[in-house]
Amino acid sequence: MTRPTPSPRAANTRRAQLTLFLTIFVAMLGLSILFPIIAPLSRELGLTETQTGLFSVAYSLMQFLCSPLWGARSERAGRKPVLLTGLLGFTASFALFAFIADLGLRGALRGTGLFALLIGARLLGGGLSSATLPTAQAMMADLSDKQHRAAAMGLIGAAFGLGVVFGPGLGALLSRYGLTVPVYASAALGLLTALFAATTLRETRTPGQPDARPTRGLELLRRGPVRLALAISALYTLASVGMEQTIGFYVQDTLNLTPARTAVTVGGMLAIFGFLAAFVQGGAIRPLSKRLPPRPLILTGLLIMGAGMLLIPAAHTYWTITGALALVGVGSAILGPTLSAALSLNVTEDEQGRIAGLNSSALALGRLGGPLVATSLYQYVSSSGPYLLSGAVLLLLLLVAAALWRPTPPPATT
Repeated sequence: MTRPTPSPRAANTRRAQLTLFLTIFVAMLGLSILFPIIAPLSRELGLTETQTGLFSVAYSLMQFLCSPLWGARSERAGRKPVLLTGLLGFTASFALFAFIADLGLRGALRGTGLFALLIGARLLGGGLSSATLPTAQAMMADLSDKQHRAAAMGLIGAAFGLGVVFGPGLGALLSRYGLTVPVYASAALGLLTALFAATTLRETRTPGQPDARPTRGLELLRRGPVRLALAISALYTLASVGMEQTIGFYVQDTLNLTPARTAVTVGGMLAIFGFLAAFVQGGAIRPLSKRLPPRPLILTGLLIMGAGMLLIPAAHTYWTITGALALVGVGSAILGPTLSAALSLNVTEDEQGRIAGLNSSALALGRLGGPLVATSLYQYVSSSGPYLLSGAVLLLLLLVAAALWRPTPPPATT
């Protein structure tokens, strides 16, 4: 039996989704290149663990403030120009961060001045690059119907996961030529991604198209399922990013490694972490999301991720640490696209940009608090503190979600 030929519209939709997937993959690749080198680079610059955490705090603060604005703007100005703004902002800020860090390594900048300039580069990057994720999520929602929404969001999650697979390994490899070389590489990848998106990605929303039912963010927050899903997004991200910010220190201190060896080792661990996450988001989540509603998937993700966090303090070898991280990766891979789909399904088609902006803001809030809390616990309490707190928070979320999750249909568009 011959397979039916897909309609031109369906073929165009798949092509657009693939283009968006590649765009987000390369952007995430550029970001995750930095994961294995942030800790050793900061120590080479004479910065503390808490100061290192403040880099992510500054970046995430601006994402928290600006993501809803970019999401709403994409409804008015069109998705594509907003997405390109985010990619170009990412490029400029990473190039600036690398240049300043280079000056610090050469001794031209030191102390408070060096730290302040690096923080400034992160603030700039967070404000501009916050246009990327909400716009990508809104574009993916534009390109999918409700039945396939979770699978479509899983494509974005898979793009992130695959970026994490290859990025840390590439960062570890490039770090052999200098700790700032991966940062320059991230900026170059951001520029290439912007050029690729500009030439291949089509617009999914007509610029200036009016909302059928204009809605403000506060109105969306009055919906119970939206509030709960946003709270879970913020807190599971807080746990995940806190782990990412401290795992380099934990590995270096636990395995007694040099800074250069730490970058290589953490890169390998995070590559396995990202591979499993990409496998779940790009493959396993599709059949599961078609058979199951969001609630059981969210509960499963919280349980697996929480267990992984609690196992990290008991891990003292390469493979036991990697195994614990693998559980964290699988759990977070289930949560990410499922929460995005749940939020998308609880709003109308004319509210996709705004809900994507609110979700990005919730994720940024988690990224804002995670590094500060985790690095402070690591520096002032114990090396186990960040992971025990994260595990406890995730299991508490599991109980809350089990008791309170009551999905409701979105209001009809008028």
